[in-house]
Amino acid sequence: MSDDSINCTINHKIHQYLFSGTYILVLLVGFPTNAYSLYHAWLQIRARNELGVYLLNLTVSDLLYLASLPVWLQYIFYGDNWIYSEWACKVCGFLLYDNIYISIGFLCCISIDRYLAVVYPLRFSSLRTMKAAAVVSTIVWLKELAVGIVFFQHKELSRDKTNELVCFEHYPMQTWEKPINYYRFYVGFLFPLGILSISYFRVLRAVGKSAGTQTAQKKRIKSLVTITIIIFLVCFSPYHIFLLVRTRLETECSFVEKIFNYYHFSLLLTSLNCIADPALYCFVSESVQYSIQQAAEACAHVLCCCCSKRESTYNMDSIQQEAAAPTYNGTSTSVNKLLQQTKV
Repeated sequence: MSDDSINCTINHKIHQYLFSGTYILVLLVGFPTNAYSLYHAWLQIRARNELGVYLLNLTVSDLLYLASLPVWLQYIFYGDNWIYSEWACKVCGFLLYDNIYISIGFLCCISIDRYLAVVYPLRFSSLRTMKAAAVVSTIVWLKELAVGIVFFQHKELSRDKTNELVCFEHYPMQTWEKPINYYRFYVGFLFPLGILSISYFRVLRAVGKSAGTQTAQKKRIKSLVTITIIIFLVCFSPYHIFLLVRTRLETECSFVEKIFNYYHFSLLLTSLNCIADPALYCFVSESVQYSIQQAAEACAHVLCCCCSKRESTYNMDSIQQEAAAPTYNGTSTSVNKLLQQTKV
């Protein structure tokens, strides 16, 4: 355990409520959707589609991250007081933070794969194989594991002024963290953003000019690259902007107090990629789209049946009330006949 205390006293109440609610939502939605995505990624691999390799690795990374969320929830419920070992803190911190860059890596791989498939369908076919996808996936994992080793060599548990154990949080930022943060911003974020942007516009231009591609296929390709860039910008851009600002300007507690809520909100946005990533499967395979469409139609059918049954029950009750009402002009007989016809 580090002997250094966190010098800055920060109010965690706002982010405790916000984080706990969001993490619960991510868990409830993320686990079933990613489990469903894992199944379809496996189907893509069985069909010898190299894109399934990247999607499978992306889903595994998300599931590992989701597995660490219950521990972080307990950490939040205890008022940011870590009750487990330092080794558990390092493992959960690795799954929390490195999932960002593993996700970015595989989103980048998906974007490049679609770029080569659309713009250079024959020239780079050797790079779009199952073996090549497996090699690239291994490199992505090893790269992030190498960065994680740096964190495992440092103490990540420290005591604040209230004598509570704090995990993976240093305010102000420690000196050894700054080179890693620069690496994460420029190599882990900015470089992939450039690749994604170039691939995005080249794919859209190539699809627009292609005369042989079917309209439905064009739409699916455009949707895939669009949702990829949206996930990247919404989930990861705010966090890295505030990470760079903290790395360059954070030296004293007054600055930490000003930026703390904004930085933690941007960190919260990164967790939403576990919900957004399964959306990629909707634009990869027609069978996935068909199965989702079937599920939606089944839900709509159930709702319609429930509404029809409720309306029918309401009409029956109305007729019965009219039949039970006293009449003096002979209409009672006709109402009873109507009731019998309605029952039939």
